[in-house]
Amino acid sequence: MQSVTTWITEVFGFSPEVQTRIVSSLAAVLVLILLRRILLFIVRRNSKSIGVRYRWRKTTAYLTFVISVFIVGSIWFRGFQSLSTYLGLVSAGLAIALQVPLVNLAGWVFIMWRRPFTVGDRVQIGDVKGDVIDQRIFMFTLMEIGNWVDAEQSTGRVIHIPNGKVFSEPLANYTEGFEYIWNEIGVLVTFESNWEKAKEILGEIAVKYGDEPSGAAAEQVKRAASTKLIIINKFTPIVYTSVKDSGVMLTVRYLCNPRRRRGSEQNIWEDVLRAFGKRSDIDFAYPTQRHYLNHREGKPEARAKGSE
Repeated sequence: MQSVTTWITEVFGFSPEVQTRIVSSLAAVLVLILLRRILLFIVRRNSKSIGVRYRWRKTTAYLTFVISVFIVGSIWFRGFQSLSTYLGLVSAGLAIALQVPLVNLAGWVFIMWRRPFTVGDRVQIGDVKGDVIDQRIFMFTLMEIGNWVDAEQSTGRVIHIPNGKVFSEPLANYTEGFEYIWNEIGVLVTFESNWEKAKEILGEIAVKYGDEPSGAAAEQVKRAASTKLIIINKFTPIVYTSVKDSGVMLTVRYLCNPRRRRGSEQNIWEDVLRAFGKRSDIDFAYPTQRHYLNHREGKPEARAKGSE
């Protein structure tokens, strides 16, 4: 060993003390990596949950990195008797050279602490929407939805967003607290149609395909309300009536899972087309132009005065 140490000193110029520190640093890092792999192997053997495995993998990676920094720092900076002195020097250098990464690091701490979203949630930050598929120290990753694709389905693109965006962009979570969203479908029928029967048909279809929460889901809302002011008095679908230029607008409002929104709309529209197709007194409205003679076609008591 003495000859090897002497040879390294002659060739690379490393003193025996520096060589000892290098070997100690590598040994410490390798031991930590080995311990992490053993721990992950145990987790894989005892858990089939992808989410559990993912969280263990990410948590152990962060812990391994932090512990490695402290151990290696203690090896190379033994002259610093105070840990606060060592951390002060490191933080001062980082604050000057790494301003943007530090903002992203602070964003990561905020995400880990406040939990505005977790992996698997569907979120929108700024103009970007997607499902969270990964979280890292400096960024999180979304599988994009929407954009040029209708009904908020996946585009196939993976988008990496700096963690610091949580401080500067509005953040919406589709699934936090209550794993449903309200969806609305507007059906426009002519003024001459039997709109009351059409409304009844739409109500039956909405009940058929709406994801009305069970007792467990209602309990979930109550738990969320203990930390956030979430008030939902009615879970059942409803059909609202309003009047537009071309006819009577019947708006179906129902709960659905964010990831099943397009499928539920398709099922509802197909049933509406079949049901209205069988009715001779219901017709869809659309922009048209016609001549209307009020003094002939209007209600008897509301007709304009005019010649026949």
